[in-house]
Amino acid sequence: VQLVESGGGMVQPGGSLRLSCVASGFTFSRYGMKWNRQAPGKGLEWVSRIDSGGGAADYADSVKGRFTISRDNAKNTLYLQMNSLKTEDTAVYYCAGAGSKGQGTQVTVSP
Repeated sequence: VQLVESGGGMVQPGGSLRLSCVASGFTFSRYGMKWNRQAPGKGLEWVSRIDSGGGAADYADSVKGRFTISRDNAKNTLYLQMNSLKTEDTAVYYCAGAGSKGQGTQVTVSP
C-alpha cells in the first residue's frame, strides 16, 4: 500500500490550495479514505472522510464549509480542496486509508 500526497505549499490567508493523494497497491475504490493533519506542536487531527464511492463525506467543524473532499476512483486519487484558508490551517496534511497513511504534504498559511 502506498499513498503519496502533493499540492501543499505556502499561501496567504483567504487563499486556496488543492491537495492530491495518489494511491497504489490496493483496490482504492473499495476503501473509505480520509485526510488528517498535524499542526506544529499538536496532535493528529482528523479533517475529513469520504466513503468508497465518493457519495458521502464528513468534515471536522473547523473546516466545514471551507474544505471539500472528493475522489476519482478511475485515477486512484483522493483530493482535498481547501478554500478560505486561515493561519490555523497550517499543518502537515496526510491522507489515510487501507490501514496506511502517506508521508504528508506541508501547508503553510501566512500573511
